[in-house]
Amino acid sequence: MGLMTTVAIRAADLATWVSRKTGRGSGGMIGGMVANFLDPKLMEQLGGSRPCVIVTGTNGKSTTTRMLAEATRSLGTVATNEGGDNMDAGVISALLAGRHADRIVLEVDELHVPAIAEKLDASVLVLLNLSRDQLDRVGEINKIEQVLRAAVAKRPDMTIIANCDDVQVTSVAWDCPNVVWVSAGVGFTGDSTSCPRTGGAVVRTENADGTPDWYAVKKLPDGREFRRPTPTWTIDAEGLTTPDGEQLPMTLKLPGNANRGNATQAIAAAVALGVDENQALAAAERVDDVAGRYSTVTFEGREIHLLLAKNPAGWQEALSMVDRSA
Repeated sequence: MGLMTTVAIRAADLATWVSRKTGRGSGGMIGGMVANFLDPKLMEQLGGSRPCVIVTGTNGKSTTTRMLAEATRSLGTVATNEGGDNMDAGVISALLAGRHADRIVLEVDELHVPAIAEKLDASVLVLLNLSRDQLDRVGEINKIEQVLRAAVAKRPDMTIIANCDDVQVTSVAWDCPNVVWVSAGVGFTGDSTSCPRTGGAVVRTENADGTPDWYAVKKLPDGREFRRPTPTWTIDAEGLTTPDGEQLPMTLKLPGNANRGNATQAIAAAVALGVDENQALAAAERVDDVAGRYSTVTFEGREIHLLLAKNPAGWQEALSMVDRSA
């Protein structure tokens, strides 16, 4: 490493230490901000040639990343941003903390995916779901879909783990030559009533066997039908169905159907990295807390269960987890 890189790393370590010692924060951002200011090319150097997986989407990034990192540790050490700091500074801080790890597993903000995937030469991208969130910063959801679609097209060798139940995600990964389709489910459909590629209406229905299906009324410019792809991984009430057709019971410590979908995509990504599917499932089942989310605290003699909701899709899912008899 050059002199400036060495200085940037030492300054970042110092800033992180001071942040923690003074109680100003966990250091998940400040170290990366200092390092990036001193050496804008530091991220690429820290990434090196290590295998890198990126997880993105509107909801579930932190949970899926936590499950995937846990599963990937069966192959060796992992650098990851467990605190959920998912923009440049947070990613650099995670890479600094895990600079000697064997592999990299990161959650990344949707708009930051193109640049970070290039800098770290990501080999796997997990696409969870896309719906409206932070409109003041990112605009409408079709903008995000277009940004991610361009990023995927630019990296044809990258393996995409994509939720085929989400219309926007399917559009992002539609032309990818290396895509693993996962039926992870989708609760909120308010932002996928029209095809992001043609503007035509999207019709949701069921197949004869009761499995979900959807299709766009208007065909694509090349004449193809834009329809829900056939998944190779599926989660339902009975459990996880693998590409070989084997059904594995799934018992998570985290609540809600959305987390079962997150776990399924984490397992599919872990298997793509070479993790045994049973080990990946066991790892997902061990996760019981994600940066304080889903934890239980005692307040004034009562036990309170914490849930995170920050957008319409997240609220719908969080409300479905509420115990109506409590």
